[in-house]
Amino acid sequence: MTVSIRQPPLAVVFGVPGLEMTADQKAFFRDADPLGLILFKRNCGTPDQLRRLCDDFRDAVGRADAPILIDHEGGQHQRMDPPVWPAFPPPARIGALYRRDRAAGLAAAHLDGAAIGSLLRQHGISVDCAPLADVPVPGSHEVIGDRAFSDKPGEVAELAGAFMAGMIAAGVTPIIKHIPGHGRAMVDSHERLPVVDTDLDTLADSDFLPFRRLAQGAIQGPGPWAMVAHIVFSAVDTARPASISPLVVEQVIRGRIGFGGVLISDCIYMEALAGTLAQRCAAVLASGIDICLSSHGDVDEWRPIAAAARPLTPDSLARLTRTAVPAHGTPGGLIDDVAAAARDLAAQLA
Repeated sequence: MTVSIRQPPLAVVFGVPGLEMTADQKAFFRDADPLGLILFKRNCGTPDQLRRLCDDFRDAVGRADAPILIDHEGGQHQRMDPPVWPAFPPPARIGALYRRDRAAGLAAAHLDGAAIGSLLRQHGISVDCAPLADVPVPGSHEVIGDRAFSDKPGEVAELAGAFMAGMIAAGVTPIIKHIPGHGRAMVDSHERLPVVDTDLDTLADSDFLPFRRLAQGAIQGPGPWAMVAHIVFSAVDTARPASISPLVVEQVIRGRIGFGGVLISDCIYMEALAGTLAQRCAAVLASGIDICLSSHGDVDEWRPIAAAARPLTPDSLARLTRTAVPAHGTPGGLIDDVAAAARDLAAQLA
């Protein structure tokens, strides 16, 4: 008798264009078996619809634990919008409270992570592309702006760590971003390729510091993942952005920073990358990054990306297992009344 052994999932996370999946999309996911799905505002209509979309994807790939991601930071960068879902503050407001009262700021960051995590878990979402650990510098592009907790590396590390702890307690995996740091980018990587010419010692004491501290605090336990920036760090690699640079991945992210968790690229549709989508995907995975993120498109665009990708490597699978966050969270970590928690958070920040 022949025993069929299923391959590991494809090392890609895709995004669908609408509120529901078509028959063609379901068939593609069934055949390609990508690791996960990412959600945006275009996918978030009502609670029932959103839960159904998550269920449909997991049914298509045949994995009840398939990761479903969303990019939900708070402020202008949250995908599940009011009035259907609660509003959450931009991280900079929590940073402002921290500077007035450190303990209150850390408590607010933890509550923010727990409340967002609880909201996502209620809808079947298991991974959040948050928090930012970027440290903006004067004159940098506004794409980061109030999405950053602070412009001081130590404050960013503390607040991002508290946010992550709250989210993990609620049973959701955080993705810290944009490793090894987006704060010095003078252009938006959605539109152009940023180049950072700062020397490595300066970067180590500023941009890299929050990621290094978060890696040291969480590497042995559940979570987090990290999202790799489409930014050239010329002190390491003069030609390739971090997301497709084996030098940056090995020497900086795995080396200087010491991050041993799951790495996912920023979206390959962003204009910072060159070449076809298939070439971009192949370059991401060749760099040593575990997962390629492809947030847009439809079946015709997904097919060449899937063909250029590969199944998750044994090392990637081991990292996924080691960083898995229990779906039930921790005792007392899941918040039942998320709207009330969001109102409490707003009152603390008023």
